[in-house]
Amino acid sequence: MALPPKQHLEFIGVDMKNGWEVPPGYPPGFTQKVLGTDLDETAKKGSRTRLLRLDPGAFSTVPFVHDHWEEVFLVQGDLIVGNDDKGQGGNASHAFTYACRPPGVPHGPFTSKNGCLLYEIHYYETSGKK
Repeated sequence: MALPPKQHLEFIGVDMKNGWEVPPGYPPGFTQKVLGTDLDETAKKGSRTRLLRLDPGAFSTVPFVHDHWEEVFLVQGDLIVGNDDKGQGGNASHAFTYACRPPGVPHGPFTSKNGCLLYEIHYYETSGKK
């Protein structure tokens, strides 16, 4: 089932307190707010723009791998990459840092000591043909 195309939006308010949800397959303490999406992971097309928030001390235990591109901008806080299964260790980054990952690249696990807010764009590569 294909999603409808993304809407044209002009600087609408974003409620930063309500409407957050745990993304499928993510551990507790990771929440997202989808800003716009027509990402169809079955048909391998479209894109999604979201905010991803990690609560202080939240951590994942295994790397993530996507079949789509992912661009991430750390807007606020600290993000630690490569922690162990207890949330310890890894390499810290702080706002304002950026990552761009092609499909199939393992990344993580992740934790945050003080919490963080990420701005993410996920998309499938297009052929450029019309």
